[in-house]
Amino acid sequence: MSFDAERYRDDSARAWEAAAPGWVRHHARIGAWAAPVAHWLVEAISPQPGQTVLELAAGLGETGMLAAELVAPAGRVIVSDQSAGMLDGARRRAEALGLDNVEFEVLGAEWIDLPLASVDAVLCRWGYMLMADPGAALSETRRVLRPSGRVALAVWDALEHNPWARLPTLALSENGIAGGPGSGDRPGPFTLGDRALLRSLIEDAGFTEPHIEDIALMRRHESFDELWEFQLDVSQAFHEAVMSLTEPEIAAVRATLRELLGPHTAAAGTIELPGRTLVAVAEA
Repeated sequence: MSFDAERYRDDSARAWEAAAPGWVRHHARIGAWAAPVAHWLVEAISPQPGQTVLELAAGLGETGMLAAELVAPAGRVIVSDQSAGMLDGARRRAEALGLDNVEFEVLGAEWIDLPLASVDAVLCRWGYMLMADPGAALSETRRVLRPSGRVALAVWDALEHNPWARLPTLALSENGIAGGPGSGDRPGPFTLGDRALLRSLIEDAGFTEPHIEDIALMRRHESFDELWEFQLDVSQAFHEAVMSLTEPEIAAVRATLRELLGPHTAAAGTIELPGRTLVAVAEA
């Protein structure tokens, strides 16, 4: 690899732990934005009563908790993430929803601490592309799946199809500042945004006949200030880049971003930012 994988893993773990409170605060907005993806993934694995479903890089567990209702009463869902803070938020969500067949495990997807052929299906929404070795993670996914078990996953399409991430990054770069999603040569949200590459990774891990689609999404904000605070709260890379600046520099980045958002801003000040994600399902 062209980067220090172990350092990347450590940095990623710290970043997601730091981001967890913001994701908990904004869970309703994130869940609503991502709902079409979560529903597609759950439908793709077709969970049945009594099955065991594993969700990797689950965050607050929105996708896995949809499956929990379908495998009940005898089935179970294992909601896993590398961040204990994310799982704390997920646990509170499950309690609020009255789900009693969800378990919570701190797991890394590149080395899944579960027995061979122990789950019927695996869900992973926007996780594999953030891993130091997504191929290893997919191979581990196949190892823990029972024969003919399914994996359903989502990764972001290329950066140019996702202004919600491209424009904040551009606002930084136009002011001479590095940082934000999609920057650098390390794994990131858009590193698997190529159908051929995604298909190759899935097949190389031993899965058969991957089916890949794309889903268009729309992120809505009531105002620029609300978008700004959301971006700082949920994107640790953007947060770190902005918080390293002086007040005049922050003001310049805000002004640039406001201008870049002009085509997506209505007269009333509301903002709609499109996005596109790839989704895939394959069989072990």
